[in-house]
Amino acid sequence: MTARNGRTVRDLRRGNRTAVLQRLYFDGPLSRFELGPATGLSSGSVSNVVADLVADGLLEEAGSVDSDGGRPRTLLRVAPGSGHMIGVDVGETRVRIELFDLTLTELARTERPLTHQGYDVEVIVGHIRDGITEVLATAEIVPEQLLGVGIGVPGIVEHTPDRGAVVHGQTIGWDAVPLEALLRDGSPLPDTVPYFIDNGAKTLGQAEMWFGAGRGARNAVVVLFGSGVGACLVTPEAEYGRAVEWGHLTVRVRGRRCRCGALGCLEAYAGAESLLERWGEQGGRPPEDTDEETALTAMLAAAYPAEGGAADPVALAVLEETAEYLGAGLSDLINLFQPERILIGGWAGLQLGARFLPAVRRHAVSYALRHPAERVTIDLGRLGPDAVTVGAAILPLADFFARGGRRAEPAPEGPVPAWRAALRERAPDLRFRR
Repeated sequence: MTARNGRTVRDLRRGNRTAVLQRLYFDGPLSRFELGPATGLSSGSVSNVVADLVADGLLEEAGSVDSDGGRPRTLLRVAPGSGHMIGVDVGETRVRIELFDLTLTELARTERPLTHQGYDVEVIVGHIRDGITEVLATAEIVPEQLLGVGIGVPGIVEHTPDRGAVVHGQTIGWDAVPLEALLRDGSPLPDTVPYFIDNGAKTLGQAEMWFGAGRGARNAVVVLFGSGVGACLVTPEAEYGRAVEWGHLTVRVRGRRCRCGALGCLEAYAGAESLLERWGEQGGRPPEDTDEETALTAMLAAAYPAEGGAADPVALAVLEETAEYLGAGLSDLINLFQPERILIGGWAGLQLGARFLPAVRRHAVSYALRHPAERVTIDLGRLGPDAVTVGAAILPLADFFARGGRRAEPAPEGPVPAWRAALRERAPDLRFRR
């Protein structure tokens, strides 16, 4: 049966289940009485939906509260063990894999450092596969209990009908890498468990908007500041965020060469990789044979020594210049999108932290148009170094909610998909290296 607006009865039921699940997820525990005004559903609809969700094992009782002169009202909440998600962060220095229950409580984690092999696709795929197997074994969760695996990656992600998610990561040497197809071939998971692959800045943005400093904002930009820089734009039209390659805006004509190959990109001045390079080029002494996180820690210690120590003037000057470039880059976001909030996350953003933020704010305001600059706040994200993995896990969770709390339906059996047949045929020749 189809309603006048084109929605079927099945669509309406799914929408009602989604409304109840999401309200309990973010604001629960709540009683059935409270769910009515909170969701806009009638008491009868709430009772029916709750009964269905309890029968499916998605809701459970969470105590009771007194009512005005009547029987105590039973509180309901989302059952944590009714589903599980894995979040993966393909970062600059490591691949981090975390397993969560339905309420995003971490159950297990593992990390695989990225060393001299860098972004060799075979290495990354192996790390993800092995990490998934490890966290499931640690928590004693069978693969069939997963709602999906979310993965945050550097670069532009294209979703294709024949090869799944394809990653265009120019800065890391990935040219149209069929990451989803590679993960599926030889995956430790059954085909019924979906992969959700997206840009790492977008997954960071999702996490901050759902659970962090972005919650409640209608228009926001979440910045990922790591080896390079990226951003996620959230608007009412793109409530789950849209990744923008902000780090590759040109900030200086014929400037420094960026790792993408172009000249004068913001990332060539504001990313941690370029920041450390400039310190060394100007006479600083970055520690040798260390990863970027350790080297940036050393640079900050040199620029801002303990009480009584002498500051390294080169390190301090490079950091101050970086703050100006970053602020100028933020002014472009302010002028273009007029956000309510700008949040800075990523491992480098967290390391630079509150000491660096006032200078960034000052430069952003000085370069931006006055009207939008007066209406934006610029702060650090709240979720720490795990924000990308949390946001990646939100990808299958959001899909689960959109389906009304039902798992993705398995694909019908049939011939081998074209992308898998092609992958197997080409497997001996597939080598993607930086």
